[in-house]
Amino acid sequence: MRRVYIKTFGCTLNRADSEIMAGLLKASGRYEIVESRKDADLVIINSCTVKKKAETKFFRYLRKTKKPKIAAGCVVQAALDKNLFSDVSVIGTEQIEMIIKAADKTLKGEVVNFLEPKNLKKLEFPHLKKKKVIEIVPVSSGCIGSCAYCKVKYARGDLNSFPVDSIKKRVEQGLDNGAKEIWLTSQDMGCYGFDTASSLHELLNEIFTIKGDYRIRIGMGNPNHILKYLDELISVYQDKRVFKFLHIPVQAGNDRILKKMNRKYSVSEFEYLVNKLKKNISGITIATDIICGFPSETKDEFFDSVELIKKVKPDVLNISRFWPRPGTKAAKMKNQIHGNLTKKRSTFLTNVFHGISQKNNKKWLGWQGKVLIDEYGKDNTFVARNDYYKPVILKGELNLGEFVDVKIKNVTTFDLRTF
Repeated sequence: MRRVYIKTFGCTLNRADSEIMAGLLKASGRYEIVESRKDADLVIINSCTVKKKAETKFFRYLRKTKKPKIAAGCVVQAALDKNLFSDVSVIGTEQIEMIIKAADKTLKGEVVNFLEPKNLKKLEFPHLKKKKVIEIVPVSSGCIGSCAYCKVKYARGDLNSFPVDSIKKRVEQGLDNGAKEIWLTSQDMGCYGFDTASSLHELLNEIFTIKGDYRIRIGMGNPNHILKYLDELISVYQDKRVFKFLHIPVQAGNDRILKKMNRKYSVSEFEYLVNKLKKNISGITIATDIICGFPSETKDEFFDSVELIKKVKPDVLNISRFWPRPGTKAAKMKNQIHGNLTKKRSTFLTNVFHGISQKNNKKWLGWQGKVLIDEYGKDNTFVARNDYYKPVILKGELNLGEFVDVKIKNVTTFDLRTF
């Protein structure tokens, strides 16, 4: 039996693809999945192209891997220069069902190329979970947007929403196999069902018919889509099994920059969305994103983003420095901003957010309630999540998948602690 190690870069959707590849290889009976590169006969490297930094890490890892290897994921699918992989086997985001054939041939010394785009029925394939407690369920691939800075569109394509019954079946299987958290994921959860006359809230209401004490985490959704069914979504969040958490990326706090990014909403619409969510879902955890240094962004326009973050006070903020991604509209725009300035802006915003996060977390001091333990932490600790998806650090004789009652005694910038 040959041994395979899968290295995954990037988002939850990439993790789901890696779990499918692992499941297919294991189900073949010819391959064993191992936990380190040094123990493997074959290495699969699943790539991310969202940020330049992630792409650089992928290529560095690819070069350092001297064993038989397969490059997979968004970087290879979206690459404008396919000669980058002329001597390496590659498999695209919609060809992962070919992983067994790719592995067989690569181990024989052949170089294979599986990049033809198609609508793959991913939920029908076996998968091997990295974490027993967490079931990652992809609900769609692709999106309906065309953001000026985004290269993922070239890798994932247009929106392809998976059938509600297939998603529900996958959730049921995960729960039957011991999962306690269901992560619904896609490139953009907000537009789920827009191509099939369905919707995110209809999907969730169907999942709610599955009995049990489990939690659902809803993945990232763009503001302009969520605004179309906001009242229905708020209603869905009243079910105690849904984490009171939502990731809604704003990307900029200035309308001119949002227009150049080709984002289909205004700053005021984003503020309205956040305010209504907070008003109707008490304590909801809001996550958002900001890109610093988009082409032609002035100092005042950057500070519009800073002021927006101060105003909405998100619990999670993903800050990115703009990097021109080859083939995107933003890469061709005039008035590109020097990397030193984008770094200064991102550092400034990071410091602002750390102050906000510390204040947000201090509000949780003394809180008592139930949390779900979902992963191992550092230094013999566990990481749990409360109903608002806040990370809670615990110590003691505990088990993954266990619900426990806790009291928050300390906080940091990034988590709550019971000690």
